[in-house]
Amino acid sequence: MSAVLRGALRRLPPPRRGGRPGALAAAALRPLGGGAGAQGRKETQSPSLGKDRADTVIIGGGCVGVSLAYHLAKAGLKDVVLLEKSELTAGSTWHAAGLTTYFHPGINLKKIHAYSIKLYEKLEEETGQAVGFHQPGSIRIASTPTRVDEFKYQMTRAGWHPTEQYLITPEKVQELFPLLNMDMVLAGLYNPGDGHIDPYSLTMALAAGARKYGAQLNYPVQVTNLNSQSDGTWEVETPLGTIRAKRIVNTAGFWAREIGKMIGLQHPLIPVHHQYVVTSTIPEVKALKTELPVIRDLEGSYYLRQERDGLLFGPYESEEKMKLQDSWVTNGVPPGFGKELFESDLDRIMEHIEAAMEMVPVLKNADIVNTIAGPITYSPDILPMVGPHQGVRNYWVAIGFGYGIIHAGGIGKYLSDWILEGEPPFDLVELDPNRYGKWTTTEYTAAKARESYGFNNIVGYPKEERFAGRPTERTSGLYDLLKSKCSMGFHAGWEQPHWFYKPGDETGYKPSFRRTNWFDPVGREYKQVMEKVGVIDLSPFGKFKVKGTDSVKLLDHLFANVVPKVGSTNISHMLTPRGKVYAELTVSQLYPGEFMLVTGSGSELHDLRWIEEEVTRGGYKVEIENMTDKMGVLGVAGPYARQILQKLTSEDLSDGSFKFLQSRHLKLSDIAVTAIRISYTGELGWELYHRKEDSVALYSAIMEAGQKEGIDNFGTYALNALRLEKGFRAWGAEMNCDTNPLEAGLDYFVKLNKPADFTGKQALKQIKEKGLKRRLVYLTLETDNVDPEGNESVWHNGKVIGNTTSGSFSYSGQQSLAFAYVPTELSKIGQKLEVELLGKNYPATIIQEPLVLTEPTRMRLQRKGESPKI
Repeated sequence: MSAVLRGALRRLPPPRRGGRPGALAAAALRPLGGGAGAQGRKETQSPSLGKDRADTVIIGGGCVGVSLAYHLAKAGLKDVVLLEKSELTAGSTWHAAGLTTYFHPGINLKKIHAYSIKLYEKLEEETGQAVGFHQPGSIRIASTPTRVDEFKYQMTRAGWHPTEQYLITPEKVQELFPLLNMDMVLAGLYNPGDGHIDPYSLTMALAAGARKYGAQLNYPVQVTNLNSQSDGTWEVETPLGTIRAKRIVNTAGFWAREIGKMIGLQHPLIPVHHQYVVTSTIPEVKALKTELPVIRDLEGSYYLRQERDGLLFGPYESEEKMKLQDSWVTNGVPPGFGKELFESDLDRIMEHIEAAMEMVPVLKNADIVNTIAGPITYSPDILPMVGPHQGVRNYWVAIGFGYGIIHAGGIGKYLSDWILEGEPPFDLVELDPNRYGKWTTTEYTAAKARESYGFNNIVGYPKEERFAGRPTERTSGLYDLLKSKCSMGFHAGWEQPHWFYKPGDETGYKPSFRRTNWFDPVGREYKQVMEKVGVIDLSPFGKFKVKGTDSVKLLDHLFANVVPKVGSTNISHMLTPRGKVYAELTVSQLYPGEFMLVTGSGSELHDLRWIEEEVTRGGYKVEIENMTDKMGVLGVAGPYARQILQKLTSEDLSDGSFKFLQSRHLKLSDIAVTAIRISYTGELGWELYHRKEDSVALYSAIMEAGQKEGIDNFGTYALNALRLEKGFRAWGAEMNCDTNPLEAGLDYFVKLNKPADFTGKQALKQIKEKGLKRRLVYLTLETDNVDPEGNESVWHNGKVIGNTTSGSFSYSGQQSLAFAYVPTELSKIGQKLEVELLGKNYPATIIQEPLVLTEPTRMRLQRKGESPKI
């Protein structure tokens, strides 16, 4: 590294260490303009409560909490009160680098980012407060061929969203950022409109807006205790008195754990040390006529932007080098900590500084005048936790923001809409706080936060797996038996086999944008189920028992389908008041008034919260028990499934006696099971629900009984290929809070003529009357070595007209298969379209679904004397 830079590092005065009382000395760190924090600025306000009742109390005055106050008040909600223990922006907001970007590798968060930027563009005009918003654009740099593939992958995921994103050539990159070392640049991903904002000014503008619309912001007022009342309201205790609130929202940043502990919750959050450095004036930067775009050098793992006439850059160190403030988790945040920083440690980020000097050579002669080392809060998977919390009435959270500045505007609006309308405005299930549970220990949180921070800029592959903190305590009864035989996937804390190894296979996790080591083995498992019989571990399913005098009445109101009779099962959907698909569950009435409800692993507490809320609201007399961790599930599917299971029981499993979608208690090899004749494979099969401690004995008995028939294991990748060929929809893909059941082709499961006024019924009638604007269609694709997986752009006549929802290779049709939403006028069978995969548009055709008939349909046609096609 350069002697000049080394000298600059030696001259740098150390900031205050975190936890010491007092504000950061202004002499150590001068205020930075245009978004690099606002040291030295202090708002003063006399503490008071002003009122003893509120509709909503927001706890925490960072940019997220203040944004929520602004949006609730602007939407007309009266009695919004925000309580902040020290001053607005204290914690992580004030020292943030303030980056804003339209880009997000996921799908739903793009909407949050876009809303935030559009809000920030007009906030100064609305509130009269300057926000220091710069929008020079941003460029993500690709330095490897794999990174170029990733950019192409991201382009098809962005194409059906309204925000601009371009894959640009090295020449265009150089034109936009002339100070780069172009030897290292293969391509750029360019988002016009990106940039950076001053977090302090942004928060003050939102605060001015919140007050303008009637919200009350009180500070310094510390919340000392929270008491839930029997009517669902809260008593919020402070040194200045108590406020009674209809609901509370925890937006307390790295104090969020302390707030959670007051009501017995252990929020999985941990503070991370993040550093960025600021240089003095650089002549080459000063000479530029326009501001440089923000760059993100992904291989070097840092961001870099212009700061006045110098540069600011911040790295993300590897998980081995990064630092957690784990003492705050065990001992709590130091009481006086507000606008302090940690002591900087430039040795920890030296390799990133050197990478930045290699990429932007003018840095070699730059003086560093400032280094910021402050706490930001991470959840295990790097994503925040936003929404109402299961198990606690009227307690909402917006916590765990590693990137709070870009999320603040959009999350404030999203939560405000949800609070006021009673349902989420769009699908954002990846931020559901209920994706975590009791299995999310402090050790797990720390291991995942390290990994997530270190992986900030790694290549984002499809079907990504991350291995830190695994396995959790939440393993199925078969985990030890199967773990060496397969590639495991992570599902809501569970380990579940994705695909199984055979001699000669290339084993292990080998991610790729193209077909990879699992492609042929999954084809083998597909054939196993279609021609013989396969066994799959389905233990991660969410499983609830509902019973009581009002159980039938409750489920009739919750679900759009009819309530199944005793001994029967059906597929049912919970809809939102606007008629969107909140959840899909399998419902079985095991005994009169006693039901088993089954949902996917990722939606266990998401669905349970919705059901519990309805029970409370309607005053239903029912008991609900979450059986998820107590109960194992095995799926047995394929032509020989009946033959094998019949060897283990005296019960008659014949088609006449045990029909499709029937449920029954029986014993298999003397092990008690609840058997449901259903299979997501679409083949002859049963799901066998049993005590978790019986899993090994049950599995062993089935495998032993099936030796002659050639029984074998299969995993979730083969299951996905099988369900797609049968035209089965998946919740979270073909249906979610962005879709109604009619456009998703779920009409069969929605009984608009049933007497009960189920949630969403009236909205659905209106939707049906107005007619659909889009439909879910079934596509075959002519591809080469790449398959759709969902969220790709669908093209027609040179324009993006829709998006895929899920996809796979069809081992039966020997071609790619996908579901997609397209405009109604383009939804006819035979319609020619194109699907964009890795920068290329592949021909696609809408076909009649399903590609492969289900086993019950084939049997029915056979009985009629027709010869069904497989």
